Amino acid sequence: MSLFNVFNISGSAMSAQAQRLNTVASNLANADSATSANGTPYKSKQVVFSATPSKSADASGVKVTKVVEDNSPPRMLYDPKHPLANDKGYVSMPNVNVTEEMVNMISASRAYQNNVETMNAAKTMLMKTLSIGQS
Repeated sequence: MSLFNVFNISGSAMSAQAQRLNTVASNLANADSATSANGTPYKSKQVVFSATPSKSADASGVKVTKVVEDNSPPRMLYDPKHPLANDKGYVSMPNVNVTEEMVNMISASRAYQNNVETMNAAKTMLMKTLSIGQS
């Protein structure tokens, strides 16, 4: 595997993790929204990763193949004064679990940081290699 493949692999992973972070941000932003654009409660979204072949046979990158909605039932909140409350006083709220989203955000952030560190290490190795012949 060429050292330059590290940049392609880490770059693809950083792109995938950035999309994961955007999805988490969307979930957190809509965690307390009673309705979405289509009038139903917002459904939590998750990204699905898949390996992508690279130029080298022994390495592969990663990409987001799709964003799926969580089909678990909405969270029911008792608030009889809410304008969207049903006849029993419950409001359907998004199925976003804020704790899980925070853990997901930390995981994605750490994975992104690790790929940055990998790229920096590869860059340092290339710079050291170039400086060998200069002295």
